[in-house]
Amino acid sequence: MSTQTAAQSVKSGTMVAPKTAPAKASPTKAAAKMHRRSRSGCFTCRLRRKKCDEGKNQCKACKHLGLKCEYKRPMWWSNNEQRKQQKETIKNIIKRTKLSEKTSQIGTSCAETPPGLSHSLPTSATYSEATAHTRAPSIESQHSPDYDFNQPLSHDYYDYHPHIVSPPYDNNAHYQPFAATPYEVDIKTERQMFVNDIPTRRDSTISTFSTYQPPPPQATLPSFPEDDWINEDIYNTGDMFSGEEGLDFDFFDFSHGNLQASQQALIQVDDCDRPLLDHFIDNVLRLIFPILEVNQHGSARSEVILPALESNRCYLHCCLSVSAIHLKSTRGLQGEQIDNDILRHRCATITELCGALNNDSNHLQILEATLGMIFFQCSVGRPSDALPDVPWHAHFEAATSLVRKLELPHAMVHDNDARTHPPFNMTLASWIDILGATMLGRSPQFADTYREKNQSGSTSGLCELMGCEDSMMYLISEIACLDALKSANGINDMQLCQLIGSLGKSLDTTEVPPDSLTWPYSSTGAIRPRQLSRNMTAIFRVAARIYLCSLVPHASKEDPTMQGLVERFTGSLQLIPHGPDGFDRSIVWPLLIAGSQSTSRSIFRQALAGRMASLGEHAEFGSFGRMVRLLQEVWCQTDEADRAGSGQNVHWRDVMQQKGWDFLLI
Repeated sequence: MSTQTAAQSVKSGTMVAPKTAPAKASPTKAAAKMHRRSRSGCFTCRLRRKKCDEGKNQCKACKHLGLKCEYKRPMWWSNNEQRKQQKETIKNIIKRTKLSEKTSQIGTSCAETPPGLSHSLPTSATYSEATAHTRAPSIESQHSPDYDFNQPLSHDYYDYHPHIVSPPYDNNAHYQPFAATPYEVDIKTERQMFVNDIPTRRDSTISTFSTYQPPPPQATLPSFPEDDWINEDIYNTGDMFSGEEGLDFDFFDFSHGNLQASQQALIQVDDCDRPLLDHFIDNVLRLIFPILEVNQHGSARSEVILPALESNRCYLHCCLSVSAIHLKSTRGLQGEQIDNDILRHRCATITELCGALNNDSNHLQILEATLGMIFFQCSVGRPSDALPDVPWHAHFEAATSLVRKLELPHAMVHDNDARTHPPFNMTLASWIDILGATMLGRSPQFADTYREKNQSGSTSGLCELMGCEDSMMYLISEIACLDALKSANGINDMQLCQLIGSLGKSLDTTEVPPDSLTWPYSSTGAIRPRQLSRNMTAIFRVAARIYLCSLVPHASKEDPTMQGLVERFTGSLQLIPHGPDGFDRSIVWPLLIAGSQSTSRSIFRQALAGRMASLGEHAEFGSFGRMVRLLQEVWCQTDEADRAGSGQNVHWRDVMQQKGWDFLLI
């Protein structure tokens, strides 16, 4: 052991053992240490070929070295060139981390600070002694030679909130056992960097070591009447950020990795299409998944849409077409240019889809683009748009085929583990499938899958994506199957009534206490996602009952039971936020079902008119605008029949067929 090393050991109060050569392990012991490689370690450790302890959120190795710990498959993993770049980046980060640790150790030993004193606050780095150094403000204190420097130091809440006055611990007898005269030391550290014996960089820091000791965390704070506002506004923050909701911010299995820096700059488009791309990202993107945005803020942008825009040309053309439709409808643009943009990108999307389908390749990207063509149209456009387009259900037939090729229903049924994340594309396809089936009077394509999921009590992610609980959507799927069976005359009236009664009892089991339905915003104005989901599920539940009752033979909207359900639905609407920033556009299907059974005397029509007024011009666009247009036509025909005394029921699907409308109202 060198003299210098020994001196440093004495200063730090530790002994340094002499280094000895490690003994070679025997072949038997080496074989015993062999273990099976883990496939669930983080991708950073796998790239470094290091063992990963698979720590939650962040493994120990990545945390120690300051690396980004990625358990989800990153975008660079599938590209050898990007892997090499990522490996070099990781090496540089490790070098900087190691260098920082060495310099901090040198600075600590040179300063000869007493052991047990903690935090260091670096100031502005300088390159010249002539530059004035700055230091962070410290708490004024008196010196005490009797202070024990080896006692641990903990940070107080008030260290991080300087605008809050710290309670007077020293003046309160309750804290006398914890009182200690503080002691404070300022250390100035200068570092010089040499390259080939040439000085290049000089850094200077000032470290403040304070022995200020707050009371232990287990001590009970005294009450200060004049500081009640502190307790109310700062300590009682359970609702402020919806912490009581228990959200899972890593719920879905997205098909893309995390968003890289400068994502928009990586999306390659022609100069003429750049305004359309900017408009889509700035104005359309936020309209598509409002519930997902509430549950997992930013995930729709960073993990669904922007990565797909970069890597999927078919998806990009789809989004540019949707952007042009939104521009035309919201800004009143007219002329051949905007129509050509819509049709050009729409045709490019279909061409890309057909080519990929013929090649039978890139199934996941094709499914992603096909679902985008179906679902994104629900957020834009006016009911009067007359440009040629492929019907949504024709696109969904292709999507259904792709879902089966990818075996997504099988994966959803057999992956019932609560820790398994549902595939995002399958969740979106399920939402379109269930509610789209009611538009056509058919059974959902994957009704058997939903039935098995309902029996097992497992989730498909429908609640996190769209707001309605999965069990309720499974029951709506069953009602749609019964509707299709009735339309095909495949069941007699007695059997129909028995099945209606059975489904009605199933709906009864999903009811919740009335006091559990409250306003979804907290007292601080923050949205509570779980409460919003409970309220939206209640809306879908009443709509499902109305839908089920409409299947009863010779059912009439004038029936007191039906009108009671419509009034109940109208009352539940008060718990759904309205306006441009509300969630009316997420409950289009329930509004359609309840509105189709309302009479001219129903309070539902007044409630809907009020919500349309609060939405303003947004009430004219997307599925909400199409739903309003369809209800107006249904009401016109039913009210005319009532005045004529015929009392004929007009079904909204018949009106859509008469008008040639092919709406997907979800």
